[in-house]
Amino acid sequence: MSDDDREDRSTAVRTQGPELAVAGFLFAIALLVITDSLRVGIGWADDGPRAGYFPFYIGLLLAASSGWVVLGTLRRWSADTEEFATRKQVGLVLSVLVPMVIYVALIFAIGIYIASALLIGYFMFRHGKYKAVVALPVAIGVPLFFFAVFEKWFLVPLPKGPIEQLLGL
Repeated sequence: MSDDDREDRSTAVRTQGPELAVAGFLFAIALLVITDSLRVGIGWADDGPRAGYFPFYIGLLLAASSGWVVLGTLRRWSADTEEFATRKQVGLVLSVLVPMVIYVALIFAIGIYIASALLIGYFMFRHGKYKAVVALPVAIGVPLFFFAVFEKWFLVPLPKGPIEQLLGL
């Protein structure tokens, strides 16, 4: 085993953190489902179950499942040494996740077409190591193609930003 492998294993992320994070996320979704089901009604009406009847019980099952995962994870906390991912692997995931989150935020600020051009260009430069001669035409051409397909051909408007509005698109 090389020194890099040993260092990777010593800085690995153990499974408990991700398990608790996912269980917490699912529990939050369960609470949202349960709360909204209570809002619309979980009982029976004259014509059958109300709108929140089935979602309410699905939310309860989801909450119980996430609680079960939390209890199991806490119960075997000290005995569990299984690694989820190395720090390097987590870094690779974050190098894709963070730009995607920024992309979604940019869609609301500058529209989907310009945000898409920026995202495609970023990934081609950063991760694909393409030169500008290749990356720029693709980064500009792909959103233009989708503009033509969705806006002109299918007549489905997608979120536009201030630049598209200034151009009257």
